[in-house]
Amino acid sequence: MQEQINENLKKPSTWKRIVFIMLFAIIVGLVRVVLWGIILLQIAYTLLTGNSNKNILDLGKKLAAYLYHILLFLTFNTDEMPFPFSDWNTTETLEIPNKYKSDN
Repeated sequence: MQEQINENLKKPSTWKRIVFIMLFAIIVGLVRVVLWGIILLQIAYTLLTGNSNKNILDLGKKLAAYLYHILLFLTFNTDEMPFPFSDWNTTETLEIPNKYKSDN
């Protein structure tokens, strides 16, 4: 058991993932701030015009999908790294992989 732990600790891929997790944890904070700005902007626009702004809706949807992609990576549900380490369009077409499929 101890040998397995030591072997896992020596894997460069594990340490690389930890570094990326820390980086994306910081990005999550920034995206949340931007999303709040979008929410407030959409509220203001709706109060002034009575309708929602399509461009703001699209931006909010894309940032929410990006945040979702980051959270999937942080929780080890996907090994595909989010933007900027993959194409932005990858985030929009992301499917949730099931690493542990049951035979039921």
